Amino acid sequence: MSETRTGFLLGIGSNIHPDENLAQIIILLLEHFPTFSLSRVLRIPPIGMNSHRDFLNTVVFIETNMAEQDLKKICNNIEIKLGRDRNDPARKMKDRSADLDILTVATFPQDKTRSVATITDEYFLYPLLEELFAFLSDAEYQPQQLGVTINIEGLTFGQAATTIHRDTGARNKRVS
Repeated sequence: MSETRTGFLLGIGSNIHPDENLAQIIILLLEHFPTFSLSRVLRIPPIGMNSHRDFLNTVVFIETNMAEQDLKKICNNIEIKLGRDRNDPARKMKDRSADLDILTVATFPQDKTRSVATITDEYFLYPLLEELFAFLSDAEYQPQQLGVTINIEGLTFGQAATTIHRDTGARNKRVS
């Protein structure tokens, strides 16, 4: 890959109806961004909170020159639309239908060897970040855990890193 791509890495998760809500998060992101890449989707037990509900997590790379505060507004609006109370002071410790966190600005291929530990201390995202970095850099990656398949409107993703394109002409979405 020779072209430079700059944008944001997002950590995305849900543990309330996670299959349905993760699919909705992707649909809502496609309303704002016609193309983005994402890692596989992993089922991960809750960490740092008292819950019996597992999360579905993925990491997304959105190529954009949008200001971070504008992207944050989009992420917050998606969380609110899917039922998260952003005003609840205990929201970080509660189950959530949607959690979208801006992790960092990234540029590829320059960041392909960046340590994932410099991006987040949420170690459960490390394999997802490593996989996405490899995917965006056309490098080999051997996942240690199977991904979870997510299906929405004929779009299937979650087993491996991929790029999703919105087909604006036909008003549907597809993976390529």
